[in-house]
Amino acid sequence: MDSAGKEREALQLMAEAEKRVKGSHSFLRGLFGGNTRVEEACEMYTRAANMFKIAKNWSAAGNAFCQAAKLHMQLQSKHDSATSFVDAGNAYKKADPQEAINCLNAAIDIYTDMGRFTIAAKHHITIAEIYEAELVDIEKAIAHYEQAADYYKGEESNRQGMIFGMWICSSANKCLLKVAAYAAQLEQYQKAIEIYEQVGTNTMDNPLLKYSAKEYFFKAALCHFIVDELNAKLALEKYEEMFPAFTDSRECKLLKKLLEAHEEQNSEAYTEAVKEFDSISRLDQWLTTMLLRIKKTIQGEGDGDLK
Repeated sequence: MDSAGKEREALQLMAEAEKRVKGSHSFLRGLFGGNTRVEEACEMYTRAANMFKIAKNWSAAGNAFCQAAKLHMQLQSKHDSATSFVDAGNAYKKADPQEAINCLNAAIDIYTDMGRFTIAAKHHITIAEIYEAELVDIEKAIAHYEQAADYYKGEESNRQGMIFGMWICSSANKCLLKVAAYAAQLEQYQKAIEIYEQVGTNTMDNPLLKYSAKEYFFKAALCHFIVDELNAKLALEKYEEMFPAFTDSRECKLLKKLLEAHEEQNSEAYTEAVKEFDSISRLDQWLTTMLLRIKKTIQGEGDGDLK
């Protein structure tokens, strides 16, 4: 059957499901088999949604899954309702990002009511990603990453074994690092510093994660540097004392060269140090942005670059 045929069949199922729902509201049906008709309608809405998906009619698929979700809730089936809201959100993502967020928020409300915070956190991340990529609302993306991190951290205290605990910790850190990166971009440097220091401190004693700690302390130091050179020097000393392995890292050596160049107001030495680092470890967009912001505080640099 082609897409048009699937869509016609889906519309017929939607109409039949609606009839079942209306029929379940009659007095006699309510006494005898009302729930059965609602259950049948749920199944029809779900089948219709899947047919709409095949036909790539994403809005119609999202609407059908939503109808199923509401009926599942009427039947006191919270888990099935949340699953249908998530399916609706995934369908709407391809056609109507805001409606996708509404459906995912409905699912989150159910999961948090059930105490399923890890699953709720996962869907907060999905919403954050929609705000990042589709709606370009970074403040709202940050809020959902923060909420996801809070839920993961809350579950960390209920660890069920080392592997699960590490996964929860890693998931929380990923969300926090997203928040820190955006906070720094929005010039909320203190917020970024606190997160990078927190994640760095959490990872430096973990044999599997400690290699990443130098990156987080490096980023925290750069945020300090943009605000104040002396703050950056003091922070660097603190990080070396806390995490001796940081001293031998390329990141720490770069920071010392940059601080020296900045103190001398030597933009050429600053640029040379950055280029040398970049030739071995490619700078990403975030690091490039932060290093440029620092360079612009060197006298006479104006809107310079790192070349």
